[in-house]
Amino acid sequence: MQLNLEGRTALVSGSTQGIGAAIALGLARAGARVGVNGRDEGRVREAVARLAARAPEALFVPVAADLGTEEGTDRALAELPAVDILVNNLGIFGAKPALEITDEEWRRYFEVNVLAAVRLTRACLPGMMERGWGRVQYIASDSAVAIPAEMIHYGMSKTALLAVSRGFAKEAAGTGVTVNSVIAGPTHTGGVEDFVYELVDREVPWDEAQRTFMREHRPQSLLQRLIEPEEIANLVVYLSSDQASATTGGAVRVDGGYVDSILP
Repeated sequence: MQLNLEGRTALVSGSTQGIGAAIALGLARAGARVGVNGRDEGRVREAVARLAARAPEALFVPVAADLGTEEGTDRALAELPAVDILVNNLGIFGAKPALEITDEEWRRYFEVNVLAAVRLTRACLPGMMERGWGRVQYIASDSAVAIPAEMIHYGMSKTALLAVSRGFAKEAAGTGVTVNSVIAGPTHTGGVEDFVYELVDREVPWDEAQRTFMREHRPQSLLQRLIEPEEIANLVVYLSSDQASATTGGAVRVDGGYVDSILP
């Protein structure tokens, strides 16, 4: 299967590292011009340099902007005014006892994990619909349907993304634009390593810590290991392609079998 994204412009929010960086690399290798986003200009340029070293023929555009704000969204879309592929990857997470989550934290998780994606979609979707082609994706999580007791505020935000995705898919019905969410399972990133060590003894080696984490905190996983970011990116690249033209309004799983359900 040839996934050719030549001539397409993509924006991946929160893409200086982890899953976002892997998605940016995958889209670029398929031929897309890719906006790499983060809040700090220096970190964005460093990320672009790392990605360009891995894909010398690819075209990356540094997009330094805080997409959690309206001003940052306007700045990003000034850099990339005609986005064909929007991947809403920006997100925050962390563990906290449910009864200790403050109003301010609830609002922050909603504003960063949900409202930022809604704002970008609202800005990019009309142009896609006018052009008759577009792809919008939301990077959700197994936590959207299997709420983790240690971070229900995060789970809430990812559940909301499933609803947002389905709703915008209906708005784009019949236009040639597809809108989907991607349910990612427990994934190996630097941030997740930190999270694992919040729950597991920091003195043990990483491989042992990972196995302990999966056994004690994510025992439902059929993969029985953390997913690599590139494995998430592979699905996103496919959903961004012409070959996925009949997949819309879906919550597509790349979760290592974590969610114990035939459907999400």
